[in-house]
Amino acid sequence: MTGLSLAGAGVMVTGAGSGIGAALATRFAAAGARVVVKDVDAPAARAVAARIGGHAHSADAADPAGVTALVDAARDRFGAVDLFCANAGVSSGGGPDASDETWADAWRVNVLSHVYAARALLPHWLAAGRGRMLVTASAAGLLTLLGNAPYAVTKHAAVGFAEWLRASYAHRGVTVQALCPQGVRTPMLADADGLAAALLDDTAVTPEQVADCVVGALADDRFAVILEGVHYRWVRGQTVGSGFGDVGARVPPLVAQGLTRMRRR
Repeated sequence: MTGLSLAGAGVMVTGAGSGIGAALATRFAAAGARVVVKDVDAPAARAVAARIGGHAHSADAADPAGVTALVDAARDRFGAVDLFCANAGVSSGGGPDASDETWADAWRVNVLSHVYAARALLPHWLAAGRGRMLVTASAAGLLTLLGNAPYAVTKHAAVGFAEWLRASYAHRGVTVQALCPQGVRTPMLADADGLAAALLDDTAVTPEQVADCVVGALADDRFAVILEGVHYRWVRGQTVGSGFGDVGARVPPLVAQGLTRMRRR
């Protein structure tokens, strides 16, 4: 693992019609990459692709046949997929009482889409001795997100799968990285309520800041791509007293603040 040069690289970004995905696609194209912009929202994918000089593709990232077709089309166009960004995700809220459909959809998009991508990509990467996957997992995959169990649980699974892939294939030239930002000003978070909405405070970052951080991570091959901020410091060992008993020793400051606000309602 020696870092990735984006100039001339063949890159695919799922969920690239808005938010972090659109920012990643834009940043990669500006660095000289050839980019496939994939989103289930076809007009959004086309708009981003037109703006950056990329190639739009509309498909469901959690449809195995569609993912295989997408990878094959990208390989035909680029010759190789040097970087696959598994960025598509869903968030709907709820706890154990959330419907089976909600849990199944979160598992399908937030986890299985990564499995399908790995199935399609690994044979080519292992044969070539190189390849790279960036999984957008969220800080919820390292900490949690109270009030949204399907999202938090499946993002933990996404981190776990990314870690397994890296441990299993790093020695064969395949680099896997997990992007774990917290509080990003994206349409998905803007549409949220409760504790998730509370993350849009003064510490929230823009998708463009996330994209800049990713470019740096592509050069140094770190596994966990985490922006500087409160949850970065917490992950490195800081704790917070929040007045919630033992939980106060485990939750990051933003979560504790959100809990306090919710308790006051």
